[in-house]
Amino acid sequence: MERINRTLKQLSGSGRFQERYEMMKKEIMNNQDVQAFIQEHKEELASNAIDQGLMKLYEYTTQSKSCDSCPSLEGCINIMQGYEPELLLSGALMDIEYHRCPRKVVYDEKQRTEKLIQSVYVPKDVLRATLADVDLDKLSNRVHVVDMATDIVDRLVEEKNFYKGLFIHGDFGVGKSYILGAIANELKEKNMAVFILYFPEFLREMKQSLGDQSFHGKIEAAKKASILMIDDIGAETLSSWARDEVLGTILQYRMAEELPTFFTSNFDYDGLEHHLTYSQRGEEEPIKAARIMERIRYLTLPVKMEGENKRNS
Repeated sequence: MERINRTLKQLSGSGRFQERYEMMKKEIMNNQDVQAFIQEHKEELASNAIDQGLMKLYEYTTQSKSCDSCPSLEGCINIMQGYEPELLLSGALMDIEYHRCPRKVVYDEKQRTEKLIQSVYVPKDVLRATLADVDLDKLSNRVHVVDMATDIVDRLVEEKNFYKGLFIHGDFGVGKSYILGAIANELKEKNMAVFILYFPEFLREMKQSLGDQSFHGKIEAAKKASILMIDDIGAETLSSWARDEVLGTILQYRMAEELPTFFTSNFDYDGLEHHLTYSQRGEEEPIKAARIMERIRYLTLPVKMEGENKRNS
């Protein structure tokens, strides 16, 4: 230890070291931000504050500020990637505190908002949908559907009380799923979390999860989602178990807790009830189907969507 201290003392006393020290100090003191900080706090700084804080000032001047020296967030040159230094007072001396840079702020916000929409087997074009991009052709009633969607988004954002979601039904390819995705994105922009799932694939996953013991966690996620969107209900091959233990459990909880829920389907209410009546084994269970529909009717407002089949155009 004595040898190291002796060496450092010799170096600090050497002319070469002093010369380099003075050059570094001069360069630091020529920095406009440093000058402005010292001028602003000259009455508060100790007489030896500059010498005491020279290494902090050196660190400050060699870091990028406002991303001015960084090509990208990934190419950030700073000690802490995505964070930039700020000079501050620590008593009568100078210190540094790091804050997120502009690119890091944008990146974090993007990550945060993307997490607001959780999806299960939903196409990417649906997840990118916006109400502004909906094709409002004259031969369809999409204007009416978009108006209803906009109204519900506003009510969900502004009102504390429960408000019904939409049950959007219509023929194949008219854009029901797209509208659902557009509503989800509008809600995301208002910082509201949405869970959107493609129902046939969700049921397949739920069946598989019985073997890996993840069933409970997955059904809890759907049950308790702040806003749940079930896409293409009625397109699945339904078993009594899927209807009663999966769909029924989810809807019972959401009805009791008055949680906003949306659906799309090729069936209207009556058609879906008929679909739910018959299991894949051919069993006819109208009472159980009626119980499911009672919950769907409580949770939603029906709206028929018309127009050309976009998949075939």
